[in-house]
Amino acid sequence: MLNPEILNTFVQLLDEAKASGELEPTAMNLATVDGSGRVASRIVLLKGVDERGFRFHSNYQSDKGSQLDLHPQVALCFHWKQLRHGVQVRVEGVARKLQAAESDAYFAGRPRGSQIGAWASQQSQTLPDRETFEQRVAKYEQEFEGRDVTRPPHWGGFLVEPDTVEFWYGAEFRLHERVRWNRHGQTWTSRLLYP
Repeated sequence: MLNPEILNTFVQLLDEAKASGELEPTAMNLATVDGSGRVASRIVLLKGVDERGFRFHSNYQSDKGSQLDLHPQVALCFHWKQLRHGVQVRVEGVARKLQAAESDAYFAGRPRGSQIGAWASQQSQTLPDRETFEQRVAKYEQEFEGRDVTRPPHWGGFLVEPDTVEFWYGAEFRLHERVRWNRHGQTWTSRLLYP
């Protein structure tokens, strides 16, 4: 569980990033590791944050989904270049699948085209040609014609439960300010780090 100071600081920075003109303030780099120890990273979108942690959604059968099944330890990084002199928030912790009801609720609010795409895309698998994908999209558009699109069983949310959160504030001459929080059991402690 995030303590109120960490959560409030993050939410305030996110709100500032949204107001600052950042093109995609909820974009975060997600780093995972596969069974051989090879690290992979990609940009995903933050879909919620609360005292439990940080939420995003994906195909559970994608590369990231498979990697999270093997090694749930992850790192997130937000980078808001337009904010102040640049701000980063680094998060490390464990990713766990959300309960089905929470994934269902989020999925129900997605645009219909995105819902169909979740059924049609075999994310991270080899695609022989674009036409094959377009045919799959058409197949699921027909299947769900005239009714709500239900969430596919292979798609849902993850909750990153942090044990480390670092706030990095850029400054001139690289004299940055770094505040790192670490969780020990249910207690969080903070310390300053040299830039």
